[in-house]
Amino acid sequence: MTAEASPKSLLIADILDPNKHLKASKLALLSDLSNNDLQVLKLAWANSGTERQQQVISGLVHLSETDFRLNFTNIFLFCLGDPDEQIRRQAVIGLEIEEDEAVIAPLTKVLKEDRSASVRAAAATSLSNFSLLAELGKLATVHTDKIYSTLLQVLDNQAENTEVKRQALEAIAPLSKPRVKELIEHAYHSKDLKLKASAIYAMGRNCDRAWLEPLLSELSNSKPEMRYNAAAALGELGAEEAVPQLSKLTTDEDVEVQEAAIKAIGEIGGDQAKKILKRLTKTQNVRICEAATAALKELLLCEDPLSQEI
Repeated sequence: MTAEASPKSLLIADILDPNKHLKASKLALLSDLSNNDLQVLKLAWANSGTERQQQVISGLVHLSETDFRLNFTNIFLFCLGDPDEQIRRQAVIGLEIEEDEAVIAPLTKVLKEDRSASVRAAAATSLSNFSLLAELGKLATVHTDKIYSTLLQVLDNQAENTEVKRQALEAIAPLSKPRVKELIEHAYHSKDLKLKASAIYAMGRNCDRAWLEPLLSELSNSKPEMRYNAAAALGELGAEEAVPQLSKLTTDEDVEVQEAAIKAIGEIGGDQAKKILKRLTKTQNVRICEAATAALKELLLCEDPLSQEI
């Protein structure tokens, strides 16, 4: 006699049936699957077709980014081995906010071995969060060393794709390790403008005031991407000396540079920053007004979590 399928098994079959409409409300029910239910999903996955699989994984990533109570980690880990590049990349993106040390080994494996540069770059990005946790002393030494050695291997590989190296540089930047500053410096003087842009961004993540001078000089770079990354880095650095120059960038010809400068001013904080942001909240430019309001709220919240000033 055939055993009756469980409600969860029927739900999984329904979600992966390409002939049925896919509802986001049903996808949320895949959170925290048991090992048995995960096995059911793996079997159903194999017969659902690539298009449906892509719809499901994209939906799960979106839900994980909008509701932190949901947990699809075991599904994302399973999808790291999928034959489809888009599915593997989405799975890696789904692990970006993960803090469980068990995820480090699979991510480093993807970064070293996946055949797709796009997937490897995404893996490097997902390791960024773990680098920060490591620098804050929240990871065991063995995991910190694993992350550092893997990222170093990527950066030392002359044949590696530039985008992968960019993301690896940004990921390794927070670590207080012997070669990190050397790698940032080398990339900063690269003829590859994309790599140089990542070096500027990495200076901020490195949180060393030794980068203050080059970052201030980059605020007047003719390339918007460089100005944008320099502004973001100075915000990370918390450099009050940069506020006057960042204030000038709030009228930059590039709107994204304006927004980066406003956000950085809010992150740096202080009385001068508050005056600038309050002035910008009164502008007729809706986009700038909204950016300044958000930055000011964040600044005031950091100063006083009970502030009712705005």
